[in-house]
Amino acid sequence: MTDHDGRSVERYPASLDEQTLEDSERLIEMMQRISGHEPTLWNVGTLGFGTYHYQYDSGREGDGHTIGFYPRNGRLTIYLMDGTARHSELLAKLGKHTTTGYCVYIRQLGDVELPVLERIVRESYEFVESKSQAGPIRQILWKAQE
Repeated sequence: MTDHDGRSVERYPASLDEQTLEDSERLIEMMQRISGHEPTLWNVGTLGFGTYHYQYDSGREGDGHTIGFYPRNGRLTIYLMDGTARHSELLAKLGKHTTTGYCVYIRQLGDVELPVLERIVRESYEFVESKSQAGPIRQILWKAQE
């Protein structure tokens, strides 16, 4: 599994501390099961699962990962491309975390309720997938939900 520049998905998580590596392996398994896709490496170190195409009225277009996460030593960033606001009720039950517009920040998976996290990620994936079935997504989904 490599990205478009030939970087190895397997090699990237191996550079992490033991706890973050273990958590990354669990997230890879979860997101693979939810999406049915192998991980691909996006940008510096984001592991993405599935893709969608966007095309805005401004003419800007491209592809994004449907779900994904960015592991760094001592911190995991989980991306919900439909935004965290859509998941506020479940996030209240998640456990120790912080959020921004489309990011959930967790120090380690042991700090959260994994079944709740899996439900959030699954619902996010299904929502973005359903929006992308009609053609390119024409809005930034997480901003549209604010």
